[in-house]
Amino acid sequence: MKIYLKNIILYCLIVILLQACNVKKFIPEGKLLYTGSSVSLNTDTTIKRRAQLKNELQAVLLPEPNNKILGMRPSLYFYYKAQRENPGFINKFLNKKIGEEPVYGSDVDPLRVEDLIKNRLENRGFFYSTVISTVNRNEKNKTMNVDYTAEIPEPYILEKYMLDTDTLQIYKEINTNLKNSPLSEGMRFDLSALKLERERIDQNLKAKGYYNFNPGYLIFEADTNQYQKKKFGLYLRLKKDIPRKSIIPYKIGSVNVYPNYEVGSDSATTKTRYAEKNVFQNEIFFKPKRLDPYILIEEGKLYEPETSRNTARRLSNIGAYKYVNINYRVVDSITTDSLGVLEANIYLSPLSKRSLSAEIRAVTKSNGFAGPSLALGYTNRNLFHGGEILNLTGKFGYEVQMGGGAQAGLNSIQLGVEGDIIFPRLLFPINFDKNFFSYAIPKTKASLGLDYLSRSKLFTLGSISTRFGYLWNANRFVTHEFNPISLNYVNLSNTSQEFQDILDDNPFLQSSFNQEFIAGLTYSFTYNGLVDQSTRHQFFVNTTLDLAGNLIDAISGNSQEDPQTFLNLRYAQYAKADVDFRYHFKTGEDSKIASRLFAGYGKPYGNSDVLAFTKQYYTGGPYSVRAFNTRSLGPGTYTPPSQDDAYFDQAGNIRLEANVEYRFPLFPYLYGAVFADAGNVWNTEENGNLEGGEFSSNFINELGIGTGFGLRIDVQSFVIRIDLAAPIHDPALPEGQRWEFDYANPVLNFAIGYPF
Repeated sequence: MKIYLKNIILYCLIVILLQACNVKKFIPEGKLLYTGSSVSLNTDTTIKRRAQLKNELQAVLLPEPNNKILGMRPSLYFYYKAQRENPGFINKFLNKKIGEEPVYGSDVDPLRVEDLIKNRLENRGFFYSTVISTVNRNEKNKTMNVDYTAEIPEPYILEKYMLDTDTLQIYKEINTNLKNSPLSEGMRFDLSALKLERERIDQNLKAKGYYNFNPGYLIFEADTNQYQKKKFGLYLRLKKDIPRKSIIPYKIGSVNVYPNYEVGSDSATTKTRYAEKNVFQNEIFFKPKRLDPYILIEEGKLYEPETSRNTARRLSNIGAYKYVNINYRVVDSITTDSLGVLEANIYLSPLSKRSLSAEIRAVTKSNGFAGPSLALGYTNRNLFHGGEILNLTGKFGYEVQMGGGAQAGLNSIQLGVEGDIIFPRLLFPINFDKNFFSYAIPKTKASLGLDYLSRSKLFTLGSISTRFGYLWNANRFVTHEFNPISLNYVNLSNTSQEFQDILDDNPFLQSSFNQEFIAGLTYSFTYNGLVDQSTRHQFFVNTTLDLAGNLIDAISGNSQEDPQTFLNLRYAQYAKADVDFRYHFKTGEDSKIASRLFAGYGKPYGNSDVLAFTKQYYTGGPYSVRAFNTRSLGPGTYTPPSQDDAYFDQAGNIRLEANVEYRFPLFPYLYGAVFADAGNVWNTEENGNLEGGEFSSNFINELGIGTGFGLRIDVQSFVIRIDLAAPIHDPALPEGQRWEFDYANPVLNFAIGYPF
């Protein structure tokens, strides 16, 4: 595959450079290739936002000419090549990906474009403009272009803006909001601004209960007769004979909730009345008491679309529902001349309550260990009929040392069980009003995990971890997670003499394992602009703060022990913070340049000399610097004496990393990528057992750098990723030998999901 792609790229470069600029020989006899148009503005007056106006006029210069890159037209070239009797696979492939049908001069209608330009100018206040087109033909080069010249008079300027008077209540509502209008004296006539003003007034009326109103019921009338020097007055009024139901506000007469609704099935008939809402469910699927805080629509209140949207978003955020549909029905029988009545029906279609998942992976490590791992998951999305989500995960992994030598046959067994329960509400001593959190109600999460790791002839490592905290969405992009309780207990046992010798020789490593008890809090802030796939520039920021040991240290007091213990366990004390910044730049419909910067720092203090082993940073692997295996890079320029023991040492309390990747489509559901990664970890203090691992001002020359390419199978956001990468700068090598593209020893990464 690597040789095949290399040949395609080489072929493309040669063809583009030598031939793509010469498509003249392919143009049929009697045809001229259309190369584009330009528009120039002639006026005796100053035009505000002239560049913006010219860009708008440029947009109506139809049709679009064929794409041009550095004076060449590769897309047109491959189109012509693909029309031959035997075009070949490469030409057909490239035509499908980048080919374009030719645009000829006969496809251009200058008179129609003149009308479009004049219409656009009139919409911007430049009435009575004239447009002249000039067609330029070059028979020798078989090309044609068109120049448009617009003679622009002085525009019409708004003198005053006012509302016609009427006794209807709706006129009073419109007039109250007119002072907030962006239309102001001295602005140029602008049709798009008038359309936006109608929509603004419509939104304001909807917010005051005018459910059946429509922006099309509003009419603007411009009067130029009473003014001189191209000024006009603007008058707003309602259309005549619009339906009565459109000019009266509506209130909510009743709220009907269907917590277990299935599309196409009969609605439930058993009704429960709770908090002035009618809840229909034949059996208790979702307790009305638990559902009520998410519903902001209330009987007797005026209809308001923002309240409806907030309710739908809150209900969707529970995590138990697949569809949320809020439907309003006009109750005609009790509608009066001044007030209408709506029935609000909230249909909630649940996800499958229970689900099972399984994941099988094959892993290889830099120390020669390889083997399979299995993870089984169970989810209950409505455990106590209040939207509670229970997740249970069990994992099993087995690795064996591959190859020959004395270490062959050594194995590693990993077992783990983790469970968490998420309550879609705030479990807190203080009760908050349901309107306190405007965007979404915070969730409460409690988790417990047990892990067991056995390395034959080395050690057994057991751990228990638990967390309790809150997570909530502040808006569409911002998420907070705060865990005031975060506990972790680690027990190292069954250490062999070989591993004990490693610890005895490395007090730094031994100290990181001796910190058995970690108690603290964590906070995470996330801004995720990647959810908005329509924007060209997308940003993501995640910052995390992790503090441990302070409360325990205060409780235990200043004893004579060194180090101090709590419940006969040595506890860790540190502060740790990191930031993950990502920027995606869309270069096309399905292509983008994705980049990431990561920086992390951990500071042990008080009862700790080094960070606990489970809190240290490491780098390398499928989500990091992909040209190096997991934990095989750093710290700094450290070179492990043996790959067998490198797994333990190669970590630090500082991590810096940068990544960039170009992603592009190949076939449906298959994407390609080329990437480069750089990063490393360091320690803030020199460790005699990790020579070269201390952070210094020379850190930029100690980065591990690699590059490679990969394939991604992306089916409805489920991504299977394969990356092949090789180092081009290895800081573990002696100076003068670090810069070498080691393509003969690439690292294959297999993972689920994108790396960043």
